[in-house]
Amino acid sequence: MHDTLRYFQRDPIYRRHHHHELTFSLVYAWNENFILPLSHDEVVHGKGSMLAKMPGDRWQQLANLRALYGYMWSHPGKKLLFMGGELATPWEWAHQDELPWWLLEHTEHAGMRDLMRDLNTIYRNEPALWEVDFSHEGFVWIEPNDAMGNIVAFMRLSADKSRKVVCIANLAPVPRENYPRRTAGGRRVGGALDTDSSYYGGTGVGNLGEVKAEERSCTTSRSRPR
Repeated sequence: MHDTLRYFQRDPIYRRHHHHELTFSLVYAWNENFILPLSHDEVVHGKGSMLAKMPGDRWQQLANLRALYGYMWSHPGKKLLFMGGELATPWEWAHQDELPWWLLEHTEHAGMRDLMRDLNTIYRNEPALWEVDFSHEGFVWIEPNDAMGNIVAFMRLSADKSRKVVCIANLAPVPRENYPRRTAGGRRVGGALDTDSSYYGGTGVGNLGEVKAEERSCTTSRSRPR
């Protein structure tokens, strides 16, 4: 949690120098059965809300937070999000107040709620995202080392290898057109979710729908990325 939050709190121009904070968790992910929390302790005592931690203006903060949640839901481990995180509350948690449900009157906050609903739906329905959380056999790096592009890419696999989910995180504030998509053999890959979709309040310039993967082998190393 701390490594990932430190990475996401940085201005994207500096993230290239801290790429290891994003990938280090995959060095020890198979040692125990982990819960991935964004916990109560991170949104109290002057630490601000999850949204307030993100860099940039409000639009950029929302985009960064959507990307964080997408990365979190694709990462091996069970998920724990403290109440209010799904609403993108602008202020830190106050135990004496109710959740600010009225935020859903604003499209950007309703978009965050819709994103969380869809992430949970995909997670529930896709065994590749939870069946082999505890073993390297359910995970394959595709691109662990693109620090300059602020990009990580990996594949999640179900226990019988019949289900495969390719997860690509572009954590720079610019689109990456024609970015190489390396999978095991060239084929069409259906898009399940894009956190930058206009449906969630993003730009809508992504590849949600279908993309063509290159005819190249995957990176299969499971050692610590550079």
